[in-house]
Amino acid sequence: MELIKKALEFEQRKLSLKSTNDRILASKEVKSLILGINEIYKETKNPELMDIMKRLTVIKRKVEKRLKLRITV
Repeated sequence: MELIKKALEFEQRKLSLKSTNDRILASKEVKSLILGINEIYKETKNPELMDIMKRLTVIKRKVEKRLKLRITV
């Protein structure tokens, strides 16, 4: 349940991703949270966990989109 608490905290946190390093760290953190919650979801099949993973995935895509824009320019 610690992992779920961290995921909800990450979701509520205001992300000020000003530097590339901040974006990389945020991307890695959200990826590890999603994978950890996925392991719990495999055992319990709790639909609330799936909702959390979906919301985190949206955040992850936004971070990675900004990261790719910065790298390719």
